[in-house]
Amino acid sequence: MLTGVRNFRDVGGLPTADGRRVRPGVLFRSGHLAHATPEDAAFLDTLGLHTVFDFRNAADIRLEGPDVTLTGVRNLNLPLSDPADGAGFWTMVREGDLPTLRSLLDEGRAANRMIASYREIIRGRTAEHARLLTEIADDSHPALLHCSAGKDRAGLSIAVILIALGVEPEAIEADYLESAAAHRRYKVWRKSTSAEAMSPEVMALLSPLFDARAEYLAAAYAAIEEFWGGTENYLSRGLGVDAAHRERLRERLLTD
Repeated sequence: MLTGVRNFRDVGGLPTADGRRVRPGVLFRSGHLAHATPEDAAFLDTLGLHTVFDFRNAADIRLEGPDVTLTGVRNLNLPLSDPADGAGFWTMVREGDLPTLRSLLDEGRAANRMIASYREIIRGRTAEHARLLTEIADDSHPALLHCSAGKDRAGLSIAVILIALGVEPEAIEADYLESAAAHRRYKVWRKSTSAEAMSPEVMALLSPLFDARAEYLAAAYAAIEEFWGGTENYLSRGLGVDAAHRERLRERLLTD
């Protein structure tokens, strides 16, 4: 459907615990829009989007470029990671030699980095997620949420919305894991295209960074349990989302 935008999909249809479903056409997710073709932009214009939520940081935008301009659509940048944190790491991913990659990523270190990142976003980015829920509960929909690959920062933000809507945890995980499909994955970019730079061992070392894994999402849920004692307290105390706020969100995003 889209050639310059990866990992695009409508979140509509996911079931809630009370028998309702997410309304189609109101909540979309994807990778970044910087490389959208004119045909991609024309398709996105047909969705009637109100807001594009961009969770990339300044370093991401410098590397990938700003989103294309969509007709009459507001673009709201809500960075979910510090531009100074990780810039050197991703330079290493693009340029590091095999010994460097081994020292930083081997023996489970890459997956552990992802797990720690998910926990930190849940614990430390409550203001951004509170604003996201408030924006969508008010009038900022239909909405498209994206980061770079559309799986981590956007994936967690979609999960937070779905938790607030009462979507079944199994359905949240299934939607999240769709980002692991080969045709959806962010393309690994290395400064050198030599055989050594793109060797099977290098790709295996980098794979956890570009994968969507159930253990990553589970780490986010574990952080919710650890810091707030469950999703209800996370929503009410962590994000300041009261019952009226959640009901507005459900009215806008759910259907019978």
